[in-house]
Amino acid sequence: MRDIITEDQEKEIIEAIEQAEANTSGEIRVHIENKCQIDPLDRAVEVFAALHMHQTKLRNGVLFYVALKSHKFAVIGDAGINAVVPPNFWDDIKTNVLAAFKNGDYGKGLSKGILMAGEHLRTFFPFDAQTDTNELKNDISFGKDEDH
Repeated sequence: MRDIITEDQEKEIIEAIEQAEANTSGEIRVHIENKCQIDPLDRAVEVFAALHMHQTKLRNGVLFYVALKSHKFAVIGDAGINAVVPPNFWDDIKTNVLAAFKNGDYGKGLSKGILMAGEHLRTFFPFDAQTDTNELKNDISFGKDEDH
């Protein structure tokens, strides 16, 4: 995966997570792996559970899932988010991320999508400096090389 996602891109993505979370109590994670043999939404749900993202206080976790070599992408939110956002909430984020991916720019695509998610989530889950804590790691999780 390091031949596709560079250290600089990883830093860019993590900085985007930190910046986005400054606007919202939402928690954003990114998971990258090489292959996905099932529907990317189904795999994203599996990863979401494996990362314990459903354990946030407000159930407002967001996962950006990417299978690089399979060219699959999904973005999903937890129950707290899905209960309050409109059905097409993720569509413009997906469109922007995929446009950058088509140009081979995974770092910029993910960073832009993450920042957009932070802006959108601010409406429903504004950041409160008095009560908000960082409930999930801001790093990128990487899958193993086996198929999923």
